[in-house]
Amino acid sequence: MDALREEKSDGTMTEEEVRPIVEALIYLAEEPVNEEQLCRILGKENRESIRNAIRRLMAEYQEPGRGLEIKEIADGYKMASKAEVHDWVRKYVKQQVPPIRLSLAALETLAVIAYKQPITVPEIQEIRGVNAAGVMKSLIDKKLITTAGRKNVLGRPILYKTSKEFLVHFGLKNLSELPSLEEFSELARSMMAEPADSAGTGTDGNMKQQELPLEGESQTGLPVDAAEEPVSEGESLPPQAQSDSQAEEPTPESALPASQSS
Repeated sequence: MDALREEKSDGTMTEEEVRPIVEALIYLAEEPVNEEQLCRILGKENRESIRNAIRRLMAEYQEPGRGLEIKEIADGYKMASKAEVHDWVRKYVKQQVPPIRLSLAALETLAVIAYKQPITVPEIQEIRGVNAAGVMKSLIDKKLITTAGRKNVLGRPILYKTSKEFLVHFGLKNLSELPSLEEFSELARSMMAEPADSAGTGTDGNMKQQELPLEGESQTGLPVDAAEEPVSEGESLPPQAQSDSQAEEPTPESALPASQSS
């Protein structure tokens, strides 16, 4: 924005300088943007340039060959598709799959896999300090992780790694673009804090609390969802998760020394 905003001494900008900024703000906004909001961002001294920029943009988007237009809605301005392309937009929307929703426990487990891959379930559980079988099943079902062979140790446990769907979901070109662990942790915590800003809703009006259920604390400080609790009998698990959960059954009370069983 600094490159676009070559301010004069009094802070005013020309219409040519204001126009691309106004266009970007209208494009990004989920709700109609009004003139007062734009003035608060760009400065009241640029009100006339803002008005001229909006008029110019609305005229440009009405020209033939444009699939979008800027509409005046509820005393504000919002970008929308033109009526003549609605049929094509509907076809595209119908082909879209619902967005993947992850709990913070799933995000934490996914982070461990992303930064430590390839990795086994016992290694994940050792890092997180909780049973990860349920979360692993959820991540596999969502196709965010996949198998990567077996580790050449006793028992040959299955190795897991992130999938191509993981890169697509997080908008990464490849694994080299992964943020640092600190940045990932801050992102997860900011997502957890979002509902408090607007009584449980995000900027899109959807209930963020449903996306990130808070049902306890793990030893690493992030919530643990119900999927991490011991899985009920008969519930399907990833092959490795089944063997791990069986191998880690608690010792029967009758097998403990008398001093412990009391």
